[in-house]
Amino acid sequence: MLGSRAMLLLLLLLLLTCWTTQGRAVPKGSSPAWARCQQLSQRLCTLAWSAHPPTGHVDLPREVGEEEDETTNDVPHIQCEDGCDPQGLRDNSQPCLQRIHQGLVFYEKLLGSDIFTGEPSLLPDGPVSQLHASLLGLRQLLQTEGHHWATEQTPSLSPSQPWQRLLLRPKILRSLQAFVAVAARVFAHGAATLSP
Repeated sequence: MLGSRAMLLLLLLLLLTCWTTQGRAVPKGSSPAWARCQQLSQRLCTLAWSAHPPTGHVDLPREVGEEEDETTNDVPHIQCEDGCDPQGLRDNSQPCLQRIHQGLVFYEKLLGSDIFTGEPSLLPDGPVSQLHASLLGLRQLLQTEGHHWATEQTPSLSPSQPWQRLLLRPKILRSLQAFVAVAARVFAHGAATLSP
């Protein structure tokens, strides 16, 4: 199983090597505030790492035949067909922005769920609370007027037990770290090349 750093590198390499074209250009008025998105996504990266610092890879014991947990098995990933590569962003940034928006909604719901209830870092100025607020801010920035994207992926949340929360929190935060790292690269590229 790949460690979080290896998975992040793999995602970044995949993003850089995938080149797709979507065909039509996005009107200038429908582009996001790339520089502001870049700032918020960089803050999200910092907060995601402070909420769950790397501790090395630890395989948790599992029962024979135990399947992946539903909450972390269906996490959103930015893929080649989402058009988040430089050419795809230049041709039509909307599929990529929609995928990022879907991921932000997904993680926002997870961070607001009972999985993180009672966590000391959820205090108003704690890292998870700040992470949740920053996710909401970036999601709202992407949800501009006229764009009401449907959220295809939502976490299947059932009430969790206290012992489950201790296992789920690090898995969710590691997955979020990888997602926001790729999103931050997309917004950095957009701010550098697509801003008016």
